[in-house]
Amino acid sequence: MTCSLECTQFDLAMELLIENGFDGIAETVGMLMNTAMKLERSRHLNAGLYERKADRIGYANGYKAKTMRTRFGEVDLAIPQTRGTEFYPQSLERGLRSERALKLALAEMYVQGVSTRKVAKITEELCGFEISSAEVSRASQALDEQLQAWRTRPLGAFPYVYLDARYEKVRTGGVVVSSAVLIAIGVSETGRREVLGTSVKLSENEVHWRDFLSSLKDRGLYGVRLFISDAHEGLKAARDAVFPTVPWQRCQFHLQQNAQKYVPRQAMKKTVAERLRSVFTAPTETEALRLLGLFLDDYREKAPDLVLWAETAVPEGLAVMKMPEPHRRRLRTVNMLERLNKEIKRRTRVATIFPNTESCLRLVTAVAMEISDEWEAGKAYLTFE
Repeated sequence: MTCSLECTQFDLAMELLIENGFDGIAETVGMLMNTAMKLERSRHLNAGLYERKADRIGYANGYKAKTMRTRFGEVDLAIPQTRGTEFYPQSLERGLRSERALKLALAEMYVQGVSTRKVAKITEELCGFEISSAEVSRASQALDEQLQAWRTRPLGAFPYVYLDARYEKVRTGGVVVSSAVLIAIGVSETGRREVLGTSVKLSENEVHWRDFLSSLKDRGLYGVRLFISDAHEGLKAARDAVFPTVPWQRCQFHLQQNAQKYVPRQAMKKTVAERLRSVFTAPTETEALRLLGLFLDDYREKAPDLVLWAETAVPEGLAVMKMPEPHRRRLRTVNMLERLNKEIKRRTRVATIFPNTESCLRLVTAVAMEISDEWEAGKAYLTFE
């Protein structure tokens, strides 16, 4: 009876190919797969359909419909079910493994900055069917568990911590807005750099910064001797709330850029930049303050707005003077973040606009994790005695 049924199904499959040629391949594959799965269930149960045997294992229990997309097109399957024993066709299990591998590959392409349109074209070439942008986004979620584990991993002692914020376009409520991407990089006691964490929210106000810094502290960050960052909105209040005793070094590069806004005449800009540079590169804090005092006196009448700004802003760039002299050059600015920001920009430029903050966080985390691994395996950034 079983042989007769199998032979009949095989004959029908051949007839489909004869009548429809290549157009009938998907239906033919479905018919052969269904027959193979029935045979596999009979072997698992040690009994055919309606066969009475004392040594049978469980019972047949109907079928479950499933449509699979293959390189031949959509294939309609009837997956045999059982009662009293666990069973799943081995052929489909292999297919599921291939499907999971494909999804991981799609997620990796997404992380590498390949556009969803290109991903769809690649899968159509390789697999014979197209993957939609929504499916690519769903596939990328397969990485979430690994990325979340990295974002929440325990931390330790990091004497120097760099903080930065950048912006990415995210669609929310049908409107495209700029979302703040916060990044923390630490230099450990071994002198190596490591990306400590990242966070994406719709703004970089104090609440976002406070939550971000609190999460770093909760994960075990300690031993911080200096924070280095630009004057980001809300960061000062958040630092004072979470790490009140840790001094802050304001990025000297951005201070130089900000100073130019307050210079009243173009002819003065080069001299102002040179005078400020002499303050920042002074050998001691005492000498830096002396040069700053001369600078303020010289420009009090010629550029009052510049002096008003510099009296408060420039001293914020001198906290590095209290750190060991061999470390100062690398602690003056946040330029060490340039490589990471450039790589993030290269990847996010392909995406253009993210559908939500979660997808933005996923991509930024993957890039940060990749760069961090390189840093940890590379040369030391600083040398500690």
